[in-house]
Amino acid sequence: MFGISWTEFLVILLIAICVVPAKYWPDVARFFARVVKYIRNIIWKITDFSENLQHRIDLEKPIDDLLQNSVNEMFGEKTKKSKKSVVKKVRKK
Repeated sequence: MFGISWTEFLVILLIAICVVPAKYWPDVARFFARVVKYIRNIIWKITDFSENLQHRIDLEKPIDDLLQNSVNEMFGEKTKKSKKSVVKKVRKK
């Protein structure tokens, strides 16, 4: 994700274990647990938002198709270019 492979992560972890005294390991573990929980929460919120947005877009597609088909039937348009202009005119009203 950030360009860090597992071996590089393992080396960083071993250095951190050597540098941080043993009495602070529980505090460091709690800190990283909070960071992971916070990041997961943000990812869940982004995922839920994107799923809701995709659902709304999917609901609007049939309406757009229905509108375009009804305009095409009403005006008997055959070219794609003119269909778009007619649909835009109808939407502006």
